[in-house]
Amino acid sequence: MSGAPDQPAGGGLDRLVEDRRAKLAALRDAGVDPFPRAFPNRTDIALVRAGSEQLEPGDAGDLVRVAGRIEPVRGHGKVAFADLADATGQVQLWATIDRLGREGLDAFLALDAGDIVGAAGQVARTRRGELSVAVDEVVMLAKALRPPPDKHAGLRDPETRFRQRYLDLMADPATREVFVVRAAAIAAIRRFLDSRGFVEAETPVLQPIYGGAAARPFVTHHNELDRDLFLRIATELYLKRLIVGGLDRVYELGKDFRNEGVSFKHNPEFTMLETYEAYADYGDVARMVEEMVAYAASEATGSTTVSWKGGQVDLAPPWRRVTLREALADASGIDILEHHDAEALRAEMRARGLDAPGEASWAKLVDGLLSHTVEPNLVQPTFLLDYPVELSPFAKRRADDPRLVERFEAFAGGMEIGNAFTELNDPDDQRERFLALQAERAAGDEEAQPMDEDFVVALEHGMPPTGGLGLGIDRLVMLLTDRHSIREVVLFPAMRDRPPSG
Repeated sequence: MSGAPDQPAGGGLDRLVEDRRAKLAALRDAGVDPFPRAFPNRTDIALVRAGSEQLEPGDAGDLVRVAGRIEPVRGHGKVAFADLADATGQVQLWATIDRLGREGLDAFLALDAGDIVGAAGQVARTRRGELSVAVDEVVMLAKALRPPPDKHAGLRDPETRFRQRYLDLMADPATREVFVVRAAAIAAIRRFLDSRGFVEAETPVLQPIYGGAAARPFVTHHNELDRDLFLRIATELYLKRLIVGGLDRVYELGKDFRNEGVSFKHNPEFTMLETYEAYADYGDVARMVEEMVAYAASEATGSTTVSWKGGQVDLAPPWRRVTLREALADASGIDILEHHDAEALRAEMRARGLDAPGEASWAKLVDGLLSHTVEPNLVQPTFLLDYPVELSPFAKRRADDPRLVERFEAFAGGMEIGNAFTELNDPDDQRERFLALQAERAAGDEEAQPMDEDFVVALEHGMPPTGGLGLGIDRLVMLLTDRHSIREVVLFPAMRDRPPSG
């Protein structure tokens, strides 16, 4: 915590810790357990406040027991006050010598900001109108040996906020609200899918062959099996095996892992929803997505319209639909299907002043063109439809144009939030695409996925027409909470090692 603007640095912090440890020792010497096991019959502060709204100044109400983290004690002599906060709200503690006696009031005055205490007493409204608990008993529940962040200054240092998230949560109610919204959105998505007959599945996190996306995996070694395994980069290929097995609607909501760069929208560990529905296509999935996202937004925030970077994003259906080819042509002036080899597309991009790396394949050039010219401008929710087959190794080709597949990506807030296909269920076509990916791997593409013969065998048993979806939960929460970095919506984001001090 050294160097954080809200905390004393160096010797100042050491002296505060020493003072608090001395108080801890004094409590133990007096026979007081500073870390007792429980505080029974506690009432949430929000319920105390809700049940006491009718009290007028000077009135007294129910006897209650509350507990939480205390803020600095105010007062001296025969009366003192302190604010007490739990996860549901805040209430003032009102301590007097008449109720606690001299020893009890002195113990109250000795409390440090950040101590976790329990208090019992009668709810009352002071003459100034402040709802309070007139305490008859105060119990130390956990002595805080380090000071909390300053309530008013908050935590301004991002390194401290992300490395010590508990301090961020302690200091900023808005941070806590982000993760309450996140939990509410995830719960709503589960309710939505469960109500439609989807079965939640759990597939392996440790996989012998990774697949379902273009990404580098994390590798680990299993000692007993004496083999390398991979943290999954996607749940796709296992979930589609379940469709083969006769589970017609399945989903998984969990962690994926990709050994890739960190950015405002990338964390190596992230939360993903994948769904697969037999006898559906990407049009059916698109309708489900817009309804599901609108439902989750409404349940988590109270509205389908959310604030975003000073404006608003309306998530209510229907969402705009446009083909990828049209969107790229409008944004860049380039028709990608008229420049359907890497050198031709690279030359056209460079002629227009666009970045086009010399080693990039045609598919990577198209992806880069999308990322730089189209994606940042898709603020209102939009489906981009019908991608080139080279970008989509698991999607079914369009009947009217085999160069394209039935795929969409969903965008909102200038970033991709979802990806969906009419799934490829032709085992021979799938094997050919796997072989093409092996050629790309041999040519040096580390993100091209390896051959998965067992998945092809599964397809040979017959997979019905299927619509599949991947929805990025972290990015969706960014959108719902107007947070512009994935690190703001992941409780414990990946961080670099601290640089050496000095």
